[in-house]
Order: sequence, then C-alpha cells, then structure tokens
Amino acid sequence: MAELKAVIFDQDGVIADTERDGHRVAFNRAFKEFELDIGWDIETYGELLKVGGGKERMRHYFYREGLAKDIENIDIFIKELHKRKTEIFVEMIEKGQMGLRPGVARLIRECHDAHIKLGVCSTANERAVHTLLRNLLGNEVYGWFNPILAGDVVTRKKPDPEIYNLARERLALSPQDCVVIEDSQNGLLAAKKAGIRCIVTVNGYTQHEDFTSADLVVTCLGDIEGEKTEILAGGKDLAFEGQITVPLLRQLIAKEK
Repeated sequence: MAELKAVIFDQDGVIADTERDGHRVAFNRAFKEFELDIGWDIETYGELLKVGGGKERMRHYFYREGLAKDIENIDIFIKELHKRKTEIFVEMIEKGQMGLRPGVARLIRECHDAHIKLGVCSTANERAVHTLLRNLLGNEVYGWFNPILAGDVVTRKKPDPEIYNLARERLALSPQDCVVIEDSQNGLLAAKKAGIRCIVTVNGYTQHEDFTSADLVVTCLGDIEGEKTEILAGGKDLAFEGQITVPLLRQLIAKEK
C-alpha cells in the first residue's frame, strides 16, 4: 500500500514566483550588458517558458529569430551570457527581491514535522536554486532538503522524467510513495512520466496550460491566516480545509489511480 514518504518541489513558480519579475528581468539586464538588441516582454517570456532550461530557452530564441548566424561560437556565447544572467538573478535574490509563494513555508514545516522527506527538482541554474532556498527559507530549513537537483544534473530536462527518476533513486523510494508539486505542463508531464502523483499550483504564466493529467490543480498551497487554496481541478472525495496539508497529501496517495 502506498504511503506518503517524500514531497518533491519544483522551484521557480512553486516555491517562489520568480519568472516574470525575476528570471525575465535578469535575462534582459544580461542582454543589455552584452549589447544585444533584445528585450523579452512578459508575453514573449511566457511563450519561451515552454522551453525548459535557461540556456535552452536562449538557444531556441536566437535560432528562431535568426540571431545565431551572427554569433561566432553560439555554445560559448550562450554559456557566458547565461552565467552573467545567473549572477544578476542571484544578486536580486540577495537583495530580497524574491518572496515565497503562499503556504510554501507552512507545508515544508508540516512535512518535516511529520518525518516526510523533502526534495527539489529544478531546471534552473544550480547556484540560483541553492541561493534562493537559503535566502528565502533560512539555513536550517534549507538543510531539510535532500536531494536538491538543479541545472545540468541531467542530460534531458522537463518534460523528460529524468530528473524525477533521479530524485526518486536518491530518495530510495518507489514513485507511489512520493508527491511532486509543480506549476507547469512540462513539470507535470515529467512527474507523471516518472510515475509520481503531481499537484499543480498555477501562476500567471501557467494558469491556462493543459493540466488534464494532474492529480490536483490549485491556485496556491494556501496559508492558515493568509491566502487560501482554491481547487481548480481534481480533488474529488478529498477532505479539504483551505490549504494543501500533509493529511490531504496522504489522502491523495491513498486514492487509486
């Protein structure tokens, strides 16, 4: 019988709403420093988010817009550009320009208190992932997460299931005993291909994506005295009290697929 033993979080869009006013802004600042006549507005960046990974996103855009032909060594150029973009993003985190999404800190502590393992699987740069977790959660809570998988730890990024299969192997758990929390269709597909139940917590960029295969779709994880969770899809026969909680996750695990 399945038993809740681990909760694995995506980071960008799940732990913190970092895309629109974080990563997008950092990309644009890096483009300016490299004297590129590029500016990703909110709509353009939303389209580019369908491509998993920052370097992959830039490569896709450069080739789509015919810019790659003017760059002598596209691989080295993208690597250096992404390195600078990451430095800018880390500076933004350290200046306190990013914040946790509702209910994240509460649910993490609930899981820890219930002796449920915690993990992070992100396609973002490794330095950015660790910096954000340390700064927004504090060193003690950061230490509760193992594994933290980010950046180029895998060869194929979401929607490929490689990163979630690796996390499950590191945790030494069956997929039936884990829950993934994601915010995008790519993340959902990666989790489901790995055989893991998945809750989607949408944001402004992802709210209109196809989450048909999700076990539960919600607006946010919810706080007891703050923003409440609204269920958008799924959740039939679940005892729900306004937040995503450990008891609710256990109900989700116990349901037949």
